[in-house]
Amino acid sequence: MSKSALLTIHQVLRRCFHSLENNQKLWMSVVAECIPLMASLENLAEQSRALSNVQISNTPLKDFPQVEELLRFKLSQAMDTVLCKLHQNMASLQSLKDSVTNQVSTAVQLYEQNTDSLDLVTVTERSATVPSVIDMMEWLHNAARHYRQQFTRRKILLHTLSSYNLNLLVSATKRWKDLDTPSAEDQITDALCKVSFFMESG
Repeated sequence: MSKSALLTIHQVLRRCFHSLENNQKLWMSVVAECIPLMASLENLAEQSRALSNVQISNTPLKDFPQVEELLRFKLSQAMDTVLCKLHQNMASLQSLKDSVTNQVSTAVQLYEQNTDSLDLVTVTERSATVPSVIDMMEWLHNAARHYRQQFTRRKILLHTLSSYNLNLLVSATKRWKDLDTPSAEDQITDALCKVSFFMESG
């Protein structure tokens, strides 16, 4: 591989890892933001269930025949507001996922454009401060795949939640947390640690 081609690939890889580092922090922040929203959905679902179990006609509110309908409407409206916020957060996650995917695609394209001048020794060579090109490409590919899978699973979960299905809402927080994959996030953190000197050297 020509030295200029290697330098160019290293520059792109640095940008990829800087972007990945920022996106990982933002991703974890948005995912965490969703937990209290899921808890709000559970609380509203429990209130709605409790309302269904109460005979308004046997309470002092019996003289207000529309009170149950009004309370149910208010609860449904509150659920829809929370779901709207969750969908906004999913849009943020999609943007972050797309950012990682696009960065990795750029690196892969550049790598493929330079295949004529690549040699196995150069792309597999590593030092104490600079991982090999092959290793770094693999780490980026794994990160992009992780965020694609995470986004898809969380999007599917969100599509199952609605004010019309209380049974699914009451377990929303657990189901959201169950989608966490700490081992995959740890692998990304580990990769960022391995490229820390490389990122600073550019």
